[in-house]
Amino acid sequence: MTARQARSAVLEDEPGGLTSADAAALLARCGPNELPRPPRRPWWRLLVAQLTHFFAVLLWGAAALALLAGMPALALAIAVIVVLNGLFAYAQEHRADRAAQKLGSLMPASTRVVRDGRTQEVSAAEVVPGDVVLLEAGDRVPADGTLLRSEEVTADESMLTGESVPVHKPVGAVVRAATFLVQGSGRALVTATGARTEVASVAGLISSAHRPPSPLNRELDRLVRIIAAVALTVGVVLGVVSLLLGGTATGALLFAVGVSVALVPEGLLPTVTLSLARGAQRMAESKALVRHLEAVETLGSTTFICTDKTGTLTRNEMTVVEVWTPAGRAVPQGVGYEPTGTVSGSEEAIATAAEAAAAARACVTGRAVLQDGLWHPSGDPMEVALDVLAARLGDGGTDPELRVPFVTERRFSAAVVGEHSYFLGAPERILPACGAPGASATSVLDAYADEGRRVVAVARSRAHRSPTTPDELAGLLDDSLELLALLAIEDPPRDGVREALESCRTAGIRVAMMTGDNARTAAAIATEVGLLRAGGVVIEGDRLPADDTALADLLDDPRGAVVARVTPADKLRIANALRLHGHVVAMTGDGVNDAAALRGADVGVAMGLSGSDVARDAADLVLLDDHFATIVKAIELGRATYANIRRFLTFHLTDNVAELAPFAVWALSGGSVPAALGVLQILALDIGTDMLPALALGAEPPSKRTMDGPRTRERVASGSVLRRAFLVLGPIEATVSMAAFVWVLTSGGWRLGETPGAALLAQASGTAFAAIAVGQVANAFACRSETRAAWRVDPRRNPLVLAAVAVELVLLAGFLGLPWLSDMLGGSWPSGSGWLWAVGAGVALLIGDRLHKARRAARRRSVRLAADAGPDDR
Repeated sequence: MTARQARSAVLEDEPGGLTSADAAALLARCGPNELPRPPRRPWWRLLVAQLTHFFAVLLWGAAALALLAGMPALALAIAVIVVLNGLFAYAQEHRADRAAQKLGSLMPASTRVVRDGRTQEVSAAEVVPGDVVLLEAGDRVPADGTLLRSEEVTADESMLTGESVPVHKPVGAVVRAATFLVQGSGRALVTATGARTEVASVAGLISSAHRPPSPLNRELDRLVRIIAAVALTVGVVLGVVSLLLGGTATGALLFAVGVSVALVPEGLLPTVTLSLARGAQRMAESKALVRHLEAVETLGSTTFICTDKTGTLTRNEMTVVEVWTPAGRAVPQGVGYEPTGTVSGSEEAIATAAEAAAAARACVTGRAVLQDGLWHPSGDPMEVALDVLAARLGDGGTDPELRVPFVTERRFSAAVVGEHSYFLGAPERILPACGAPGASATSVLDAYADEGRRVVAVARSRAHRSPTTPDELAGLLDDSLELLALLAIEDPPRDGVREALESCRTAGIRVAMMTGDNARTAAAIATEVGLLRAGGVVIEGDRLPADDTALADLLDDPRGAVVARVTPADKLRIANALRLHGHVVAMTGDGVNDAAALRGADVGVAMGLSGSDVARDAADLVLLDDHFATIVKAIELGRATYANIRRFLTFHLTDNVAELAPFAVWALSGGSVPAALGVLQILALDIGTDMLPALALGAEPPSKRTMDGPRTRERVASGSVLRRAFLVLGPIEATVSMAAFVWVLTSGGWRLGETPGAALLAQASGTAFAAIAVGQVANAFACRSETRAAWRVDPRRNPLVLAAVAVELVLLAGFLGLPWLSDMLGGSWPSGSGWLWAVGAGVALLIGDRLHKARRAARRRSVRLAADAGPDDR
């Protein structure tokens, strides 16, 4: 039997549905009812990717060169660093991925169908075209279908359309997979399953969207290329110098290889990874789950947020916020579904509002229910809001003798309670029957509409007869009605959203609302929360400019922007246009329709509470509380991570200058000055003494000024970082360490061009080693701020730096004081005066750093003064 024949059979004899044999044959032919998931790379490929990115390849090359140079222990140490770093990064992302998968699935696990003439519960994956599925309020629809029966069916299709208002579904209407019923019950004939459903076609947009490389990846690739070029160039130059000074070809080659390996900052890769992991941990503590480590820094670079409205900016809890009655206004206090609270207003207004609320409750079936100690909506959210209002006004709930449900064609519902007949519906349907009071309510209705509130009217029939059938009750609407109230309903803003949006504005981050709702409602909410200011952009998706540049120019408005009736393709196009305009874009989403845009943005942000598994798969960040303020907190932590990377990058590069100096002096002097450090000593500095302070700098908490002003567009390895490391801090460390080395040699009787004794050379080398290590202790404190002197930064804000420095000093003592270790490295314990030189290196670095920061501050002040001065002042 074909699927078409099966559908014909069902239409002829609906209650019987398919037979089990026909269903099995269709399942074999059509395949399981499962959504195609985006192709997931196997675990081993993800692990290999962590071991073969550009930085890792550089270190693998360094390990190979070390092995070639006859230093197998060094080669093994570098290889262990790469492997451990790769395993850690893989484990971090794998753990986040598992956590995201546990948040829920888009499709139901099971559903009820009619087969063999009876109701059966089957796995949703076994549903086939031709099945008749039974649906009730709260059920998620397992496949696309057509309603054969509809008892007040209302479906929430926001997962597909972005429209937050539930849609009434009469007989013959289409229901779609992944949507769910908020009200009513019905039967549907399945017309499409699995990859043939509409939700699958929308999810297919994901394949057309490619995640762009993160700013951090681009920066690290650039930095690694620079480091590799410098290391290889210096190695080749020094190898040639060694040959010119009479060394053997083999010796010159090994010396060049050793120098190249030593100049590669082996500790930088694990420092970056652990810093990102620390940022991800902080974000998780703030309810933001990072699925890709690079997204931590990318969040800090964000300059534009495209956000949903419902559930992100608002509570996703419909609430009656005001009741207008001919006697006055009544204002309920409280939000959410808990049926408690007070109502303010005159006694007459409250009494009329109470009757109107009780009447509205009688006309609907949505209710607030208590589950696990919390109140949850059961049914249409707007109807639940009416139930909560009635409870807050003291109505205990009375079942109507007769009720006419709401349908789209009628645009009202009705109920008989005792001797009265009540009507609830669209104001334009109810007010004309209310005479003069209805006309006077029109201005109130317009004011509510301008505020973006949904409004329903409640009226009472003036007729003195009691209807006994639904048709008689509905017919009373044509008679004269008495207007009881207009109920203004809205989804109230989340607490903290206005402050979060103000923080974005202060930080120079543009924000635009992307919603499936109508423009008027969306603009009202955006204005209420402070996203949209006077003159901001409000536009519907079908009116967006066709040119991407014009589109980006339109939305890049500091007064805010709202895009209503937006489609999945619109969101993806907006993300791409803004990126081409120079923005780093964060895009939020929860539905399947959002997945392509989430993948196409620089940072895709999915909802953890209400989002689909398809959206979470496409996202870089999952909000565990669905709150916009959590995005802003994550951006703040991302900015802190960006600043921390600059801190420890400056720290590492400063050390590299000091490590390069001994070889440069040896080469420039034609070998007259012996090399102050050996290859193993340099590696002891990189992997030993420097590692913990660098990691501690990567854990620096955000400062109070992190969100003050736009984030600098400077690269991580910007000119200011490179100048500070290569022209200020590095030369100070190098100068003092080389001066200490030469002073110890000359104090021992050495003269330029002579070969010093082994003991004297070891002590001088140990002194230079100590000077660099102590200089790095001071550098750890200096790098905590790019603007303030080291002694002006509170050490208690980051106690990890103090602990790391203490461990560094212990390691320094071990490297120089343990005979077997000092003999292996090539340096011995300095004299008392040698230690003074080492301390002097730290003091000199702090003073030089302070002078550099003061000079930069003075330059910035002069630039600001010049910018503020008018033409006459100049």
